[in-house]
Amino acid sequence: MGTVGNGLLLLLALLLVVGLLVRWLGQQAGADWGGRWLNGLDGLNRVFCRRYHRLSCEPLPLPAEGPALVVANHLSGLDPLLLLAASPRPLRFIIAKEQYHRFGLTWLFRAVGCIPVDRGGRPERAFREALKALKAGEAVALFPQGAIHLPGDPERPLRPGVARMAQLAGAPICAVQLSGIRGEGRVLGAVLLRSQARLHASALIQCRELALATCLQRVADAIGHPTGEGDTHP
Repeated sequence: MGTVGNGLLLLLALLLVVGLLVRWLGQQAGADWGGRWLNGLDGLNRVFCRRYHRLSCEPLPLPAEGPALVVANHLSGLDPLLLLAASPRPLRFIIAKEQYHRFGLTWLFRAVGCIPVDRGGRPERAFREALKALKAGEAVALFPQGAIHLPGDPERPLRPGVARMAQLAGAPICAVQLSGIRGEGRVLGAVLLRSQARLHASALIQCRELALATCLQRVADAIGHPTGEGDTHP
């Protein structure tokens, strides 16, 4: 067999291995993203978080369908991966515009439905887009401090937009406290440094019949942060 034939066999073998790997990773997925490759990425992330970062948690207690908000304290760049690894449903994250347009990653953020927020321009656009997703029955995730905030940092109040969004959409809030992350305060470093990650989710907080301040306080208590007033966007 000539060089061309050997190369063809090698290519076919490689495609077979890749196909089997994607299929196996898809079987590890805990959420249905509606596509083989996205389900494969979901499975890869779950294996990565459980095996490498030793994530220990129960699945997030989200309703099987309908709107839901997932909020958490923000310690590092690993946090979104941990939340995705624990969620039984796809999550649409609200992320900073500059992160959404990070070179080489925009296609991925767009594929998984991330919602970019421009805090220095018109943040209400992200609020409306997230509210639209919730009313369509999707699950939306955000970090209500707006940035990485470590336990020893000066207090940064939660943005009350999360409670307002929950009330307008009639969405329960799953408040999550993350801990055990070795690379606290880092973005890429936290993903690379092996952690003993822990995730504790509160019982669902139903805000529809609560005062805005009461809803926000319950969220703050669950994730361990103070509340704030006056800012209504995510």
